[in-house]
Amino acid sequence: MGRLQGKTAVITGAADGIGHAIASGMAREGASVYLADIDDAKGEAAAASIRSEGGKARYVHCDVSVEGDIAALIETAVEETGRIDVLVNNAAIAIGGMPVHEMTDAQWHRLIAVNLTSVFRGCKFALPHMIRQKSGSVINMASAQGHVGLDGWTAYAGAKGAVLSMTRQMAVEFGPVGVRFNSISPGTIATPMNEKVIADLGEHVARAWVKMHPIGRIGKPEEVAEAAIYLASDAAGFTTGIDLKVDGGLTAAPRFVPDLV
Repeated sequence: MGRLQGKTAVITGAADGIGHAIASGMAREGASVYLADIDDAKGEAAAASIRSEGGKARYVHCDVSVEGDIAALIETAVEETGRIDVLVNNAAIAIGGMPVHEMTDAQWHRLIAVNLTSVFRGCKFALPHMIRQKSGSVINMASAQGHVGLDGWTAYAGAKGAVLSMTRQMAVEFGPVGVRFNSISPGTIATPMNEKVIADLGEHVARAWVKMHPIGRIGKPEEVAEAAIYLASDAAGFTTGIDLKVDGGLTAAPRFVPDLV
């Protein structure tokens, strides 16, 4: 029997990258997974791929910057399975590579809407069901960037730092009713989002990323997925309020960033 047998899991930003890896891993462990994204073609293909391997998966279109979309996503999962056991607030965008004084208000508000406000809304709509069940695991995707600085990424770091603080707060507030809150801080992971950063800023960024990680490489989405599966499972029943760093030692090392020019 899988570690998540019989559980219902909702994962945002699940069409590719870390979100897809988490959805696939949780499905293999027996969960009924709901993949949410704005890329319908990729999302439907991701869900179909999971089903082809024997997993239970459904794609739901969801723009996490739209409150109604998040509400409908949670309600769909609950209506179809009767519960929600796991919520992974994973969706994010990368807007940065510029000094904060060069960032526009539009860029700031877009990043905050997707990377931070979506976490609030996901928790807002999932919590009533989890409180009623007296159980649930919420996993918020933070980042190594919430712990250490990197030139040009003030807004991204600010959003992820807020995710860390919100997670701790909610762990304290909702632990007594049986709902656990934890976060994961990945280092640099091989995802389409990071591929776009390289395309926008140049190959020197990829070389720098490798050198920033003491383990000597960047991470794989599946390595982050394993951390999420643990936090979602009953094995983590006494684990709440933590940030699990899956970062190849990035935050343990001096913040030396070579080859940026």
